[in-house]
Amino acid sequence: MASSYAGLPRAGVLRRLGAWLYDFLVVVALLMVAGFICFGLTALALHLGWIGLGRHEDTAALLSASRGYQLILLGVVLGFYCWFWRTSGQTLGMRAWRLRVQNTDGSRLTLGQCLVRAVTALLGLGNFWIWLNPRSKLALQDKLAHCEMVVLTKEQNKELLSR
Repeated sequence: MASSYAGLPRAGVLRRLGAWLYDFLVVVALLMVAGFICFGLTALALHLGWIGLGRHEDTAALLSASRGYQLILLGVVLGFYCWFWRTSGQTLGMRAWRLRVQNTDGSRLTLGQCLVRAVTALLGLGNFWIWLNPRSKLALQDKLAHCEMVVLTKEQNKELLSR
């Protein structure tokens, strides 16, 4: 099945940024939920006396200064992208724009590739690398993770959505 996605045209910058914008909105919502949960658990721990505010004036200040909280939020972002890229090759935004990230033979990315891709995307700025190399149509994250982002036909996208 992987080979049916090999040889597809690679996505350009504008299409990628459209998908990035959709995904950005989803990620912000996920971060809000994660923040709400962390805030609630921290407030509960404060109420039960398990932890103290220390030098912080309130729960929000305590969380903002916490490396653990920052790592949780980073984990949410990485988890979102790695989960979707690893399982189907498409995030929610990529599905809407008929995009798929894959190896050049059409196979799915490994977890290592997903992590490299997420870190080197530079919050979407890596997509502008395409303008420096218009023939290859590889973004910085594609080049460093040894993968590609392709444009699917409507039928191929529908097939992936039905899985």
